[in-house]
Amino acid sequence: MTSPAAPVSAQPVDQGAADQGAGPTDDAVVAARLLVTVTGRLRRRLRSHQEAGLTPSQTSVLSRLDKDGPASAAALAAAERVRPQSMAATLAALEQAGMISRSPDPDDGRRQVVTPTDEARAWLERRRTEREDWLVSTLRSTLDDEETADLVRVLGLLERAVLA
Repeated sequence: MTSPAAPVSAQPVDQGAADQGAGPTDDAVVAARLLVTVTGRLRRRLRSHQEAGLTPSQTSVLSRLDKDGPASAAALAAAERVRPQSMAATLAALEQAGMISRSPDPDDGRRQVVTPTDEARAWLERRRTEREDWLVSTLRSTLDDEETADLVRVLGLLERAVLA
């Protein structure tokens, strides 16, 4: 890289704070600390571009259902690491908003299976598109072509490290 890329955030990452406790050649520690800081800021910024109306927990449940398919309330509670009572409240709100439907479990008629509605799938797609559009616009307005290519390379390295 020819020059460090400016952070997307209005407040730049304090590399001095990231260096605390790290030796002068311990770039992995600095990188890990910067990564935690930057990903936290990115998550907050992306959340701020979310359509109003659903809570983060409701959005998480819808995303899980969209990705993993229909599930019981108990399975969703376990996957989301919440109490069954909390999941029941989340599902009730989603059902009232027309974002999920419930039907009898074909394997166990005593249970119900939760499925996202077409409205929920459309909402999730709009949300993904809006977030991606914002991120692309931010990257294009902040980074030049060489920096963007560097970012792609670094993200590939990060993905390799995370998947190792």
